[in-house]
Amino acid sequence: MEIEYQEEYIRNSRGVQLFTCRWLPFSSPKALVFLCHGYGMECSGFMRGCGTRLASAGYAVFGIDYEGHGQSRGARCYIKKFDNIVNDCNDFFKLVCGKQEYRDKCKFLYGESMGGAVALLLHKKDPTFWNGAILVAPMCKISEKVKPHPLVVNLLTRVEEIIPKWKIVPTKDVIDSAFKDPVKREEIRNNKLIYQDKPRLKTALEMLRTSMSLEDSLNEVTLPFFVLHGEADIVTDPEVSRSLYDKASSRDKTIKLYPGMWHGLTSGEPDDNIEIVFADIISWLDKRTANDIDPIEVESVHTFGNGGIELAPTASLATMSGQQQQPRRTRGSYFCGLRSRRLQHHSAM
Repeated sequence: MEIEYQEEYIRNSRGVQLFTCRWLPFSSPKALVFLCHGYGMECSGFMRGCGTRLASAGYAVFGIDYEGHGQSRGARCYIKKFDNIVNDCNDFFKLVCGKQEYRDKCKFLYGESMGGAVALLLHKKDPTFWNGAILVAPMCKISEKVKPHPLVVNLLTRVEEIIPKWKIVPTKDVIDSAFKDPVKREEIRNNKLIYQDKPRLKTALEMLRTSMSLEDSLNEVTLPFFVLHGEADIVTDPEVSRSLYDKASSRDKTIKLYPGMWHGLTSGEPDDNIEIVFADIISWLDKRTANDIDPIEVESVHTFGNGGIELAPTASLATMSGQQQQPRRTRGSYFCGLRSRRLQHHSAM
């Protein structure tokens, strides 16, 4: 299917110029999908594959670079208030939804890593507005293995208003740990729109507070969602996605764990794996946009090799043998940049 790509700059409520883009099928779209990218990332290049694949499947896809990210203006990767990101996305996404040609279309959120937190907060801001969400290795809880000590957080909080933009948070290059395919890994590293410097102090603390707040309110999640996670992800622990699935009040919820896959499910895996992931995403969307299907019906459990798990609303589990067991990667103390008993952040997520 042929698609059209467009770019446009808008201004947020604080007068900052933000970059937006869209991938559109030439025919009337099945539904609208709104991209929420990860920390340090951007939409036009890094998420181009996602946009083109979904648009080719018949969906209108819209992206926005957060303030300070990608091609948007603002201090590079400085998050003064996480609510600013959520509000900017809310304003832009609803502006699109209000257009005459889109008013009768279903509306889905798509969030990767930190973008998963953005998507969940957009849902929390207006619980009945969205028809569903796709959450790829979302930032929605701090793994118990890596929670920073409260004394460390307290110390950094005392100085965050004095040196909010200082790049003093210890950092480790996450690209090698997140993206499996070496060619794709280098393409990501060479993308100059992706922030790869040390995180700023206030940015790291805002992400920490957001994660902790979401963790305490996972039971308030009520929209249909599909959460995907690589079982070999050492950047965000798959237990985070399991916790979301277990605690969310949604009647229509699905979790799928991909054996042997890393953090970058949609951009850093070999092509065959990426095809599998997007086939699952598009299948999930298609089932919820078809006019003749009840969007809350219990779907069949998808089986696949090497211990893979998909839990549908009935919490069924299926596995299938026949593939060689993947060697276990050493799991570092990663979670959305928060490491062990000190605050550590990774820049490309």
